[in-house]
Parts: sequence; C-alpha cells; structure tokens
Amino acid sequence: MKLLYIVIDGMGDLPIKALENKTPLETAKTPNMDSLVKKGKTGLMYSVKRGVAPESDVAVISLLGYDPFKFSTGRGVIEAVGAGIDLKDGNLALRCNFATLGEGKNILDRRVARSLSTEEALELSKVANEKVKLASHPATFEFRPTLGHRAVLVFKHKNKPLSSKITNTDPAYTIVNGLGVAETKVNMVLKTCEPMDDTKEAQISADLVNEFTEKTHALWDKHPINVKRAAEGKLKGNVVLSRDAGSRLPNFFSINERYGVNFAALVDMHAERGIAKLAGMEASLLPPPSGNLEKDCEIRVKRLLETLQTHNCIYIHLKGPDEPGHDGNCHLKTDIISAIDKYFFGNLLPELDLNDVLFCITADHATPCALKVHSDTPVPLLISGGSVTDEPFSKFSEKNCMKGGLGTLDYGYELMPKLMGILKKSQK
Repeated sequence: MKLLYIVIDGMGDLPIKALENKTPLETAKTPNMDSLVKKGKTGLMYSVKRGVAPESDVAVISLLGYDPFKFSTGRGVIEAVGAGIDLKDGNLALRCNFATLGEGKNILDRRVARSLSTEEALELSKVANEKVKLASHPATFEFRPTLGHRAVLVFKHKNKPLSSKITNTDPAYTIVNGLGVAETKVNMVLKTCEPMDDTKEAQISADLVNEFTEKTHALWDKHPINVKRAAEGKLKGNVVLSRDAGSRLPNFFSINERYGVNFAALVDMHAERGIAKLAGMEASLLPPPSGNLEKDCEIRVKRLLETLQTHNCIYIHLKGPDEPGHDGNCHLKTDIISAIDKYFFGNLLPELDLNDVLFCITADHATPCALKVHSDTPVPLLISGGSVTDEPFSKFSEKNCMKGGLGTLDYGYELMPKLMGILKKSQK
C-alpha cells in the first residue's frame, strides 16, 4: 500500500454570485476526483487552525504533521534552503518579491503584474549582488531569484548573529505569534523594516534590510531593463518587498523515521522543497509551469509514477488555482481545477489500483476570489483507497465535504498522523 498526498494550491474558496453561489471547485468538471469521492471519505480542514489565514509555507509545515507554532522559524529560512543557499543559525533569511514602486512609497504592484521574466530577474539580481555594498554594518548578502517575481535574500554578519525579530516591508503580510499571516485590508505602501524587540541584533537586522531595499531601488529604477520595460508600457521591477525573516533552522523531526516510511516530495516552489528537505524527504523541484497545463500535468504524472517505483509515500504540490484566486478570476480558477482533474487525475488514475494506493487530496489554504488573499476558510479534504469506505456523495466540493464522514479537522497537523494510521491499517 502506497500513499499519494496531493495538495492543490489555493483550491478552496467561498460561494460566488457569478458562479450561481457555488465555489470554483463545486462548479468545475471533476469526474476523476468525484470517482474517488465515491470510494472514499470527505471532510473539511483548517490547514493551520481557526482564525489563521496562512501563507503557503506555514500551511505546508502543518500539512506535513508539524505544529507550525512550535516548528516554524520563518519562510525566509525555508526559501533559502529550498534555493540551495548555505545557511547557518544566526544568518538572516527573508522571502522577497520583485515589486513596482511608484511616487513616494506607493506600491503599484506587489508582483510586477507577474510579468518579470526569468532573464530580467536574473540580471537585476546579478547587478544587485555585484554593485550593492552594505555600509551600515559589517555584513554580506546574497540575493537570489527563484521563480517569476519571487526571490530570497540572506544576510551574514561578519561577527554577530542576526535576529528574525523584525517587521516586514511587504504590506500584504504581517507576523502573528511568529507566523506569517496575510493581511485582509492592505495599505499598498512600502513599509520600513523595524525591530520587534530592543536587542541590538534586531536593530542591526532591520538596518540591513532597509539599506538593501533603498540601494537596490536606486540601482534598479534606472537600470536599462526597467527603462526598456517602461518604454514598452510595462511595470518596472524596481523594489524588493521582504517578509517572514528567519534566523535559525527549524528542528523538524524526520518524517521517515517517525512513521517508518520512505517519503519523496515533488513540488513547484522552493519553499515547499525547503520544507520537504528539512523534513527528511527526497525533495525534487518540478519544471516551472509552462502555461500549457495539459503538458505540465503530463510531466507531473510521469514523474510521480517514476517516483512511486522507489518510494512508498509521495507528497506532490500542484500550483494553478491560487493565482486566479489572488486575481479574483473565478472563471479561470474553475477552468484550472477542471484541467487538473482532466489532465492530472485523468492520466494518473488509469495507471493505479485503489486497492494498492491511498489517495489524499486537499489544499494548503483557501484563496477566495472575493477576497483575493488567503483566508482561514477550511479547505476540502478527500481520502480514498485502501481500507477507506464509501461516501454517499458523488461530487467533490466544499458543500459536500461539510457533511462528509471525516468531519472537520481543527488543526492541519492532525492530518498526517491520521493518514499514517489509515496507511498502516490498509496494509494489514
């Protein structure tokens, strides 16, 4: 018996008037996932806990069985590990976005309208690493782009440990009890990084972030890449937004040792790869989404089936529905969920026997189109195969999951032990 743990990024939503008061999942054509409902159990789950609208990293930590309030040390650290940057306790790592800064400190777009190419991001990063010299404190930095508008920034002080007790410059996220949380009402103004305690380490860390932000903005605003972009009517990638600072590696237990399994992770993003590596999994980055969802799903199914030959548990994280959720595009979100069902599950299910494979399908968080940000809305959950018995529903949707036999999980970290228990029961 093997486990396929499939997380579809941002799939959860709320009823939408334009969809006749249905969610994108409920509206989408999902015959393949629906076939698993008929042979499984459904429920709802708060991916972290009630009242927390989590960032993806916090949610994934929880979904892999770690209480993020005990184990999370900041997304920056996880991004850095996922990007392959050598990191030690006392270094400072931050998740970053390339963004567009207008007059004053007004942010025109947090993601450069998702239009910054890999080549442009690499060139802007190269010039920052070569030309920006830190003067406020004796420290070095490495700024590395990861995917699209995303990047990671690491500072290393020459003789002092740095501190994660600093605020974000990104106005869309805040820190609550040490976790990154999405703001529901965002004032789109570049924030100054501030120390969150009275230590010298926190003050130095804030100084370094502010110096880097100011110097890269001055360098990038008139860089030929951005001059060309402006002439073409595109937004400039002229500022760094930073968030979720971390200054120590998380002390995750080994997921393989705890449960006696052999886990692999197939993921799109560096954050998910970093979490999986720190959890002790063999973690692989999938090719970046190409814009052709049929082709992308075929690649992912092929990689999954290959990995299934050498591992008995696979965690796979699929992007797709999250971005149209952020853009408020409910029709595109619906179409993407339908396409994932057709091209991912439609190609995968004929290759597998439910007597031999336990499926778990869920989301890391909801990204409601009406809100355009992550919310604390519980996400749909489906477990099918093995010893799991039939559910009296024929459609995978939030509405049906609300009445499902799994009930509602109040904490996302409860799911992994539950899956491991079902897996062991199914093997008997």
